[in-house]
Amino acid sequence: MKLAVITDVHANREAFEAVLEHAADQGVERYALLGDFVGYGADPGWVVEQIRTLVGAGAIAIQGNHDEAVVNGPRGSMVPQAREVVTWTRQQLSAGQIDFLARLPLSVTEGDQLFVHANNVAPAQWGYVMSRLDAATCLHATTARHIFCGHVHAQGLYHLTMVGASGEAQFKPGTALALPASSRWLAIAGSAGQPRDGNTRACYATFDTDTATLTFWRVPYNHIKAAAKIIAARLPSPLAERLLRGE
Repeated sequence: MKLAVITDVHANREAFEAVLEHAADQGVERYALLGDFVGYGADPGWVVEQIRTLVGAGAIAIQGNHDEAVVNGPRGSMVPQAREVVTWTRQQLSAGQIDFLARLPLSVTEGDQLFVHANNVAPAQWGYVMSRLDAATCLHATTARHIFCGHVHAQGLYHLTMVGASGEAQFKPGTALALPASSRWLAIAGSAGQPRDGNTRACYATFDTDTATLTFWRVPYNHIKAAAKIIAARLPSPLAERLLRGE
């Protein structure tokens, strides 16, 4: 089965539409949606409805920290711009949409795959996987062979061998990479709606569960339109500028 792993859409309709179209062209059969569906962008209601539709068709969906903040109110640790958008987003969503976000799990395990927004060691604390050590800690905390996560707005791939050696794997977007059974793996799909690696193209990944092959993708989308909609909604202008720079 070919699975699309999509995370950190951040209310970016243009990016999400482009990723879904690209995934369909790859023959994707199921979706794993790893949270932060809202926050930063101008189309939270549309995005949440698409997530609900996909879940109804069998997709996995995980709660992210921005989703949780919209449910419970912004955390004090959030930067002022993020708090402002959370407050605005709460006003854009229906009670049913907020309830949907509230009911999302923090992680899901299916067979050898574990899906989580931030990390599986303490999902509700929203810690980032930023290094080989962070990834090894996550892999030691589960028996799952493959961990898929988001939260970090750039793509990454780490492995842990049977003898406990950890490493960071190199990859090329658009090229399938076999994940040997001699290691366990943690893949960060990158942000669909707000990439932050200097590249404006949306991120996501596909995973073939039959062959254990992973492919990272970068998908162009109308980021100029998405940025203009942030300005039109009177959200903080630096959030629009980020989309224009991919930062």
